[in-house]
Amino acid sequence: MENISVTRITGASLALTIGLSTPTAQADEAYAKTLIKKMSDYMSAQKNISFNYDTILEVVTKDKQRLALAGSGTVALTRPDKLRSTRASGFADLEMVFDGKTLTLLGKGKNIYTQVEVPGTLDHLLDTLRDKYNRPLPGADLFMSNPQDQLMAGVTDIKDLGSGVIGGTECDHLAFRKKEVDWQIWIAQGDNPYPCRYSITSKTIAGSPQYSIQLSDFKSGDAAPADDFAFHNSTNAQNIELKDLPNAEDLPSNFVRGKTK
Repeated sequence: MENISVTRITGASLALTIGLSTPTAQADEAYAKTLIKKMSDYMSAQKNISFNYDTILEVVTKDKQRLALAGSGTVALTRPDKLRSTRASGFADLEMVFDGKTLTLLGKGKNIYTQVEVPGTLDHLLDTLRDKYNRPLPGADLFMSNPQDQLMAGVTDIKDLGSGVIGGTECDHLAFRKKEVDWQIWIAQGDNPYPCRYSITSKTIAGSPQYSIQLSDFKSGDAAPADDFAFHNSTNAQNIELKDLPNAEDLPSNFVRGKTK
């Protein structure tokens, strides 16, 4: 099988030029900040959350071809320190379980698992997964204890793009710029302002690939299914070292990492 050299983002082909008058832009920016705070406060206040998700990870080959890799999964969490997540694609089928002390990663396809001690909160776990183990949870910024701080750090430009519909849910559509990425978010309108869709576009990788996550069947509070967040080795999976668990980067085995700009 031919190796494909790609660059990727860890985190649209249609270009649209938008002209905004200064007074309108200032008003839209203030309103956008209000919507982000409302979403952040809502998400932080939910003790229990569950949802399904679909992701698209774009990669750019050395020949400047943009490829889209699709995946799906589920997330269930209970604050401050419980998580269960699954992720499936054409080349990975993984489950992650965290009970507040022990993180378990199960590779379902090969029936193997590994465990590491990561005592602490969900925030600590999500930071550790990203920074130490290179296994970020999809859309992790949205589920920290204060999403607003994570999302708005370094923002240099804000646009309110009005309404959009994601999976049948009417949403407020906002766009933001940072030094290295542009990002957009669609927030459900009404009393439950959860993030319906979140996308990040790289400004440091040639071809500007994008990562996006779209949520569905979002539930919170008592509506979220109960979970004991314990690992049950019902398939007699083999215990291995973390370094031997494949697919750390969500890329097929014949893809190799390239360089950024």
